Amino acid sequence: MSPADTPQPPYYLVVFTSTRTDDDLGYAAAAARMLELAAEQPGFLGVDTARDPHGLGITVSYWRDEESITVWRRHLEHLAVQDDGRARWYASFAVHVARVERAYRFPRPTP
Repeated sequence: MSPADTPQPPYYLVVFTSTRTDDDLGYAAAAARMLELAAEQPGFLGVDTARDPHGLGITVSYWRDEESITVWRRHLEHLAVQDDGRARWYASFAVHVARVERAYRFPRPTP
């Protein structure tokens, strides 16, 4: 999997770092739906995500501007899944929002 293909800065990112509970019921479907729904939102630029075997996960979503992030945060279906996450799937989480000023890439040349 390659990193998200983002435009030239500036743009914004949201880092969602979480630790999971043992409750997996419905999590995969909800996560897939949120990714699908986020990708439909104006201002969405991409996402990178990883989770280790112990339940620590990091998802970085990229957005054109802060307004796009706010609209996504307040989306009704997203709000419902946030409630489920707090009630069932997450032992803890943190959210960080930042403006990207510089970005670098390294694509290994293909022979």
